[in-house]
Amino acid sequence: MQIRDLPYADPGVADARSGPRFLLWLGRNQLGGQLKALAWGLLHFCGVAGLPLGVGRAVQAVVDRSGSALALAGALIILCGVAITLGDTMLHRTAVTNWITAAARVQQLLARKAAELGAALTRRVAAGEVVAVSTGDVEKIGWFVEALSRFAAAAITVVLVCVGLVLYVPELGVVVAVGVPVLALAVLPLLPRATRRADVQREKAGRATELASDTVAGLRVLRGIGGEELFLGRYRQASQEVRRAAVRSARMWALISAVQVLLPGLLLITVVWYGAGLAQDGRIEVGELVTAFSAVTLLMYPLRHFEEIAMAYSFSRPSAKRAARVLALRRTTEPSGVEYGRPSGDLYDPATGVLAPSGRFTAVVCGDPDAAGLLAERLGGHPAADADGAASVLLGGVPLDELALDEARAAVLVQDKDPVLLSGTLQELLDVPSSGKVSAEDALKAAQCGDVLDALAQASVDTDGDGDGDGDPMRTRITERGRSLSGGQRQRLALARSLVTDPEVLVLDEPTSAVDSHTEARIAAGVKELRAGRTTVVFASSPLLLDRADRVVFVHDGDVAAVGVHRELLHGNADYRAVVTRETEEEQLDGITAIGELAVLEEIEESA
Repeated sequence: MQIRDLPYADPGVADARSGPRFLLWLGRNQLGGQLKALAWGLLHFCGVAGLPLGVGRAVQAVVDRSGSALALAGALIILCGVAITLGDTMLHRTAVTNWITAAARVQQLLARKAAELGAALTRRVAAGEVVAVSTGDVEKIGWFVEALSRFAAAAITVVLVCVGLVLYVPELGVVVAVGVPVLALAVLPLLPRATRRADVQREKAGRATELASDTVAGLRVLRGIGGEELFLGRYRQASQEVRRAAVRSARMWALISAVQVLLPGLLLITVVWYGAGLAQDGRIEVGELVTAFSAVTLLMYPLRHFEEIAMAYSFSRPSAKRAARVLALRRTTEPSGVEYGRPSGDLYDPATGVLAPSGRFTAVVCGDPDAAGLLAERLGGHPAADADGAASVLLGGVPLDELALDEARAAVLVQDKDPVLLSGTLQELLDVPSSGKVSAEDALKAAQCGDVLDALAQASVDTDGDGDGDGDPMRTRITERGRSLSGGQRQRLALARSLVTDPEVLVLDEPTSAVDSHTEARIAAGVKELRAGRTTVVFASSPLLLDRADRVVFVHDGDVAAVGVHRELLHGNADYRAVVTRETEEEQLDGITAIGELAVLEEIEESA
């Protein structure tokens, strides 16, 4: 896999049983890249390891006054230099490729999981944790996957050098062969503590990220209630905790680095002192002493990769654990594998008894907004995680839970109560998979987005050259989550986006809660007209929307309590009237609120 070939056509099915298993799965799926990095790493490290032999042979040639031996030593040094240069260059290219492709695979897996679970994801995992996994954690996971092959090349090189020294200079080679494993394993007792401190740092950093995400998302509300300083103080405290944890973790890694410097220095002193005595006694030649000395010196370079792999694993293990926890989430039910085709017909929920006839505009009234949100997701084929054993919603008699995810979502589209607008132009926002039967202009008109288009035209800097406010609103950029727009404007643009898709069944959860009553009445009329002949389900308690519905279903305590048209239910069902008009008990007795609400409806109808 090359970087230019990204993204993966299929990132695969991750082994998410644990963090280490996930890391192992990533490594196996990049076996080709790992072997390439291992080969180039061996070339590079063997070139480094060959330099001491060349230098030692050159020194011995000078001592022996042998020109031919000196020439051979020089050729060996040049060959090692070429190997070092080529190996280092290609190792870097291959390692970076492995890093980026591993990170890209994890990001694709996370994106696919987010698309699969939809709104249910943030109910099971905190939004801040998802952000942390998809940004910082993927980098650390990619680092370990990339460092693994370099560590393997360094370990093989260290073994080859030790064996070579034992064969070439047995007296000194044995000392090096005993000392090097001690150097490599000396930091092992320190690693558990370093790993624990790194875990604490990651945990605190994740909480700080989550707090920052929540603060930014609710900044407008915080300003309204004057709570900015309170939350900023909390974030400062969380940041300081992250800083202190990072310092404690860095101290442990500094100690590990100090050990990695101290022990090799002691080994080098031992080799020089012992080797000098052997050379003085004539048991080894000067060139052999130089070779052993140079080999121990240059062994410090591959030995540093032992520390790096320990750091990479300690940092990536909690990151992989978090990623595996997200990737291990599953839909409460899995597709049956039966080919149903694209279902159509009545939408029916056996658990509550809610029925939305095909081609009709059905309104659903729930006294509990949270229950309404869960029911809306059920109608879209996304039952709650704790709804095990509940009967599946049926579309034309076909269980939605048994359909493949893409088929279920193509058949039923659910717009959440708080839909998100992605950054980009309005044209890009409305460029979504659709039937092609509803144009962007018709959808914007039905959603009453005229004033939104005027505002975007005024803000269209790129297309309004003369500054007279006649720019192209479709090319105006919308900021992240639509923060430059008001709540009502965001809600109407999201509604227009849902209308453009023109699904078989459209489920809207409180689509007009942020607009005024006159605009709401026009939206209700526009949606009903545009969706004529298509199944539309609206969760609402607004009389203006309910009065436009062909059929109103009142859900009370998790079951259908009444079915009819709005005005009939308003007069004939006290519980329904209490939810819709928010009457007090005294008002329920005399019906004053109901009469007043009907008068408002008639006044709006006349003005429309």
